[in-house]
Amino acid sequence: QVKVVESGGGLVQAGGSLRLSCAATGRSFGVNNMAWYRQFPGSERELVARISPNGDTGYTESVKGRFTISRENDKNMVYLQMNDLKPEDTGVYYCNTIPFLVNYWGRGTQVTVSS
Repeated sequence: QVKVVESGGGLVQAGGSLRLSCAATGRSFGVNNMAWYRQFPGSERELVARISPNGDTGYTESVKGRFTISRENDKNMVYLQMNDLKPEDTGVYYCNTIPFLVNYWGRGTQVTVSS
């Protein structure tokens, strides 16, 4: 059974940093495009950052230059380094494949940025 666990969220002041981690078990994700998604209250999940198996990355415009996605295929881990956080980054962050698979959604990790 595949399990995805996100961690590393928390409460931080604007301008601060957090590093999110995503641990996947049950199968290898080394051949998958992976992504971090986030969800604001009352909204659909949106893709924030993406990474290919060989490390090519892409970001939604609002986080370019502030967030960095990375992965360790041998550990089945995906990371999101978030710098210069803004209150509008507040939300629940999830990782999943691209396209996402419903059964792979974890509980997410809450990120709260205070002004």
